[in-house]
Amino acid sequence: MKLILTFTIFFTLIFSVNAQIDSNNKSMSIPAVESKKETNIAPKTTPSQPLNNSTIYGSLNKPNLNTGVEAPKKEFSLFGEKFGNPGELYSKQLDNHLADTKLTPAEVEARNGSSTDQYFGDFKSNAKFVNISFRDHGAIDGDLIQVRVNDDVVMARVFLTGGFQGLKLDLKKGFNKIDFVALNQGESGPNTAEFQVVDDLGNLVSANRWNLATGVKATIIIVKD
Repeated sequence: MKLILTFTIFFTLIFSVNAQIDSNNKSMSIPAVESKKETNIAPKTTPSQPLNNSTIYGSLNKPNLNTGVEAPKKEFSLFGEKFGNPGELYSKQLDNHLADTKLTPAEVEARNGSSTDQYFGDFKSNAKFVNISFRDHGAIDGDLIQVRVNDDVVMARVFLTGGFQGLKLDLKKGFNKIDFVALNQGESGPNTAEFQVVDDLGNLVSANRWNLATGVKATIIIVKD
């Protein structure tokens, strides 16, 4: 009977110890704390305002872009516009240019050509004949002349080149008037030429140059006793 009681107490103690150990091994459950929900929405921002000029320049004054010049308010129209003659405008500009340069009358004549007939003098000679030759002393630009003797046309139309050309003239007693008439002014103007008069003995009687406007003539007279 004692033995049975002993076993009963022994098993009771073992069971109590195991129950305590199992109780100690059980984990404690910790209640989860609900965190705040995350969001991807960016915080609202206030749009930036444009900078004030005073912020940039400080106390400096802003530059004044007003020039004070007002553009003409005339409406453009092809039908109501009047255009000048280009030739008249060019002539006016040329005249103004000549006035500004203050050329002497002789310089203006050399530039534009003489508008009055030129007389190169009279010379005495008892030769039987003279050789009259002429050429363009400027640019070869198409200068044309006419040669007259005592108002008679002896060469109607002569194209001036860089080399001398001319005629032989038998002298008559008294006046032998020789006229060189400028028929044009070539491409560059004026009509420019050089002439020489040589007697039958090879002596130079006269030589000169001219700058003539169209229609103007240069004259020389040879007097034979």
